[in-house]
Amino acid sequence: MRLTTKSRYGLRLMLDLAFNAKNAPVSLNDLAMRQKISLKYLEKLVRKLKAAGLIKSWRGAHGGHELACGLDRISVGEIVRVLEEQSAITACAERLDYECVFCRGAGDCLAHHVWSEASKAMFAYLDEITLDTLVNRQDDFMRNRDK
Repeated sequence: MRLTTKSRYGLRLMLDLAFNAKNAPVSLNDLAMRQKISLKYLEKLVRKLKAAGLIKSWRGAHGGHELACGLDRISVGEIVRVLEEQSAITACAERLDYECVFCRGAGDCLAHHVWSEASKAMFAYLDEITLDTLVNRQDDFMRNRDK
């Protein structure tokens, strides 16, 4: 599965709020400039994240956006599920039954098993990583990327 810019930019948006909205809500204009992401695109992401209860927003001169709950309560997996609007790496892996309506396979499908298990493993990993983990261990993550 290749995650779309929704997930990649959405995580950057959430991390920017984690770092910059500690004392006051953050304007999307400021966030767009810092992250070099289109304001229109950020507005779409914010709508989804707000509807999911991950972001709070205020209008007006002192308005802006901030996280709706603690850093330890928001996982990367949750952000991906909200923005990608799916919880599996393939459409058939989201189904609980084994009757595939997405490909020409029928009945129990061995490939379905592979995609289902891969989806579970990926989201189990992403669910373990919270914004708190990323913020508090950023030096570790940045150091390990060069290895």
